[in-house]
Formats: sequence, C-alpha cells, structure tokens
Amino acid sequence: MAADTSGSMPHSLGGNESRQRKAQRPAPPRGEAKRPGGPSESASASNVRVADAASGHTSDSEGHSDEQRGVLRKAAGASFIGNFIEWFDYASYGYLAAVIGSAFFPKSDETAQLLSAFAIFALSFVLRPIGAVVWGAWGDRYGRRWALSWSILIMSGSTFLIGVIPGYAAIGIFAPLALFLLRMIQGFSASGEYAGAGTFLAEYAPPKQRGLYTSLVPASTAAGLLFGIITVMTLRGLLDEADMHSWGWRIPFLLAGPLGLVGRYIRIHLEDSPIFNEMSQNAEKKSKHRVPLKTLLRSHRKRVAITFGVACLNAVAFYLLLTYMPTYFEKQLGIAATSAEAISAGTLAVYIVAIFFMGKISDMFGRRRMLVGACLAFIVLSIPLFWVMEQGNVVMIIAAETVFALILTANDGTLATFLAESFPTEVRYSGFALSFNSANALVGGTAPLVATWLIKVTGTAIAPAFYLTLISVLALGAMCASRSIVRESASLAEENDA
Repeated sequence: MAADTSGSMPHSLGGNESRQRKAQRPAPPRGEAKRPGGPSESASASNVRVADAASGHTSDSEGHSDEQRGVLRKAAGASFIGNFIEWFDYASYGYLAAVIGSAFFPKSDETAQLLSAFAIFALSFVLRPIGAVVWGAWGDRYGRRWALSWSILIMSGSTFLIGVIPGYAAIGIFAPLALFLLRMIQGFSASGEYAGAGTFLAEYAPPKQRGLYTSLVPASTAAGLLFGIITVMTLRGLLDEADMHSWGWRIPFLLAGPLGLVGRYIRIHLEDSPIFNEMSQNAEKKSKHRVPLKTLLRSHRKRVAITFGVACLNAVAFYLLLTYMPTYFEKQLGIAATSAEAISAGTLAVYIVAIFFMGKISDMFGRRRMLVGACLAFIVLSIPLFWVMEQGNVVMIIAAETVFALILTANDGTLATFLAESFPTEVRYSGFALSFNSANALVGGTAPLVATWLIKVTGTAIAPAFYLTLISVLALGAMCASRSIVRESASLAEENDA
C-alpha cells in the first residue's frame, strides 16, 4: 500500500515554502564541493528536505553530519522539558488539591476548600486562548526560540513561587489572591509551550521522521503527569499528614525552578529552525508577514476552524482518560485511591511507550489515516470500554484503560505533526497555538466537570463515554473537511512553482 502522502499533508509544512524550492533548485549536485559556513549549509539542507516533502518526495537522513544530529537532539530536549514541567505542575496541583485547599483557604468546610482550589485551577484555562494569540504572534514574528525561551522562564518561575507563598494562616486573604495570580500567569505562559514545541520540533525534524520526532511533545506531557503522580505518591509514603500539610506539598512546585532554568539554558543556546530563519529573512526584505495574527485570521480562518475541531478529540480524551480517571475509579467504581493512582500511572507508562510507535506509523501511512482511525475507534469502542470498566473488575479495568491508551496515542502521536503541517511558516505557531489551546480551554479543561454532570443527570457511570463519542464524531467531521486544506495547499504550491 502506498503511503498516504496527501493525508499526512507534508505540503503544508513545506508546500507553503515552495519559494524555498525555487531558491534551492540551482544548488550544486551531490558530490560537488560544499559551501563554507556550517549554519547556512545546515539551513539549506533542511530546506531541501522540507521542499522534498512538499513535492511528496521525503529524503532520508543519509548525509546528516554529527553536528546536525546533535542539533536535532538538542531541539528535541528543548521541546521536551517545557511541556514536562507544565504537566508535572498540573499533576502535582491536581493530586495535592485537598492539601492546597487547606493551606490557602479558610478552615471551614473541607469540600469548600477543595472546590476553591479546583476553581482556581480551572480559571487558569480562561487565559489559554489569550495566551495562544500572544505567544503565537511572538513566535511567528520574533522566532520560535525567542518565544519558547521566555515562556518556560515565566511558567517555571510562577510555578516555583507557588511553592513559597505563605498560607492563609500567615497572610490571610492575600494567600488565595497570590495563588490565583500565579496560576493565571502560569496558564498564560503555558499556552505557548505545546504549540511552540510542536512547531519548533516539526520544523527541525527530517520530513521522513517528522511524526516520530514530534511525538516527543505529547510524550513529554504524559511523562510530566507520570512524574507528578510518582512524586506525590512518594511524598505521601515518606511524610506524615502533618508534614505534608506543613511543607511537603511545596516540594513539587519548588522543583520547577531548577528544571525551568535548565530548559531555558538549552533553548537560548539553540538556533531557530532553518525554515523560520529563511522565511524571516524573506519577509524582512519584502516587508511582509510581520503581523502573523492578522494574516492568520484574514487568510486561514478555515484552517483554524478545521484544526480546532480535530484538536477537540485530544482535549477531551486526554483529560478524561489520563487526568480524570483516578477520581472516576475512586468515586464511581469504589476503587481505593492508591489503586486508582497506580492504574493511572500504568496507563501513562503505556501511553509514553506507544506514542513513539504511533508517530512512526504516521510517517509511513499518513496523518489523516491515523487520525481518522482514532476517531472511528473512539466512536465504536468508547461505550463498550466504559461498560467493561463499570463492572468493577480491576483486571478488566486495566485492560480497558490499556486499549484506551493505545487509541489515544494513535490520535495524540499524530496530532502535533498534523497541526504543524496544516499552516504555512509565517503563521504556523499562531495557528497551532490558537486551535489547540482553544480546544483545551473550551472542551478539555471542562471535560471532568461535564463527565461528572452527565453521570449525575443520567444515573449511569458510563455517561462520560457518550460525551467522548460525540466529540469523536465532531473530530471525524473535521478530518473529512481537512481534505480541502490538502487541495488548497497543493494548488498554492503549484502556483508558486509556475
């Protein structure tokens, strides 16, 4: 079977750079002497690879120097660490919500404290679309490296400061106000991480391995969640309740400080992607593409709408299956909290291992086939798998969660590459960030709330499956509409080649 080259839409990452193909055609043939100047030579080679991808001919990695492979590894590490910190923070906050509630809110009702802590957590998602617009515009105008270097510093700094805020007993109402402010800053800065890292890595990666490399971005989110769960479980095992409430809860947040400094150091010592550098130089000469958001909303509204619909499945499925499940197992199925956390940790481990495999498969068979297959699998299997879990048998729950994890990796291991390939270079960061973060703000962050409400009004524990199925149908419709993006981009590439 031939690879689904149109489905993977490589022309979007390279097709809109068909101007680069023109510039590259007079390049000396293979075997001829190379031009001096390593960085420009690396940029030229990368642009040739992207140009090849645009025409449907992806090149292999032969001829890559050790220096180029080293730069690619650094780019992968720089992309990994920011999302890792972000989701390590989310996991720590979520699993320590009861302790945080008692530390930052009046000692009245424990339920009120918990709800207050979760309310602040949820409100941070309000700034996601706003942050997406700001960081996307900065990333498209000033560079991916510039935006990512600042986003990780602000994000890790605000997370670190949460660990040093005095509690309600010490400063009263200023404690929850400070927590609220820092969570808002953290949410704003984190909105540039996933899209920025996905864009940065997709532009650096060889076209033939773009799916594999870019799958590192969702893997980093799951790794952060897993490390957060393990850290909280370890602290609970080592500390008594008094120490946990006094100072133990602060440790995960304090860890964000040194991790963030390491991540910023890596990022500021990287060059921007060759694709972005060449686009930026051409834009400066022609005084074009200096207002990325205006260009995005004027010329690419349809792409934003389609990619938003596709990203909705990731938003709902990720939050339901990887963050909400411990609460679901404990409250709806009556499983002990430690067992519920252990099952979730195991699911995350399966997700991390499988997602690289799915990314590689997307390189072979195309992004569209993978994403459509994931939509169909969720539509067909969500209700049966929730029914299996509802029976309460731990072994069957683990089996169902494993199947869910594999289906989710087929979607998530492909999505970041798909979103990056759906927009031209001058608005790639903005388009990716806006569609992805809007989906997470509107249907992702609210997924646990919707699932809990559905269980209450329907009286059945499989109600979350109805919501997941509905969102899968929406994403499938968006994937069907994405064919028009393929046709439009191909036509644009042909015009530029003329």
